[in-house]
Amino acid sequence: MSRKKKVKDAILKKHRKNQTKQSRANKPKYISKADREKMELEAEQTTESLTDTTASED
Repeated sequence: MSRKKKVKDAILKKHRKNQTKQSRANKPKYISKADREKMELEAEQTTESLTDTTASED
């Protein structure tokens, strides 16, 4: 291998490694199906409690 190729490969390797680190940060965190259902139920309960409190105030 020539010296230029070795240097170029080393630089490209570092560049690709940095790119993968940066691209992972933009990806949203995975939420399991069960957790999504729990969050949905909690959201429904909070909206129901908010509507109940506003209805009782009227």
